[in-house]
Amino acid sequence: MNRTELIDFIADKAGLTKAAAANALEAFQEGVKSSLQKGDPVVLVNFCTITVKERAAREGRNPSTGEKIKIKAAKVVGFKAGKALKEAVKEDAGATA
Repeated sequence: MNRTELIDFIADKAGLTKAAAANALEAFQEGVKSSLQKGDPVVLVNFCTITVKERAAREGRNPSTGEKIKIKAAKVVGFKAGKALKEAVKEDAGATA
């Protein structure tokens, strides 16, 4: 599902215009980004938890040359699916198998 399809889905499910659904999606994205920038997790009970994780510096290899390189420490976004989301995916997987 891409952004346009998601906006269409939100508009249909919530009875909103596409413009209102796009505004709601934009507000959601800004809220998540703002929270993560402050270091606060976003917890949507039974759906997901989005956090900022610290990735330690490490040594890697250039895939082209095999040469060792140093990879800097970095902040990365972590996503953990909630119980209801996991169950929904399991149910769908069982139906198509």
